[in-house]
Amino acid sequence: MNESDPLDELDDAQAAAAFRRLVRHLRHRHDAQNIDLMGLSGFCRNCLADWIRDAGYSGDKAAARELIHGMPAAEWKEKHQTEATPEQLARMEESLKKNAASH
Repeated sequence: MNESDPLDELDDAQAAAAFRRLVRHLRHRHDAQNIDLMGLSGFCRNCLADWIRDAGYSGDKAAARELIHGMPAAEWKEKHQTEATPEQLARMEESLKKNAASH
């Protein structure tokens, strides 16, 4: 983490409110497929679930994903997830290569 990053000065309540707004936005925009999010930004709903666990959320992986998806992950996949195309998978792989530099 960059010690001079102004983001570190953001009030936790403001950061939490922004996070909740992001999660609710993604719950509403289920048309934004995880594979497309990964291809463009290198993260998706499942990453958010992993990140809350990394931050100390006591639930297991399934509980964290349910919290982010607003329903069990299997139900979300059945209702909203489409089959990934080879192009989407290739974009995701290229995008993920960029993530290593940011950690």
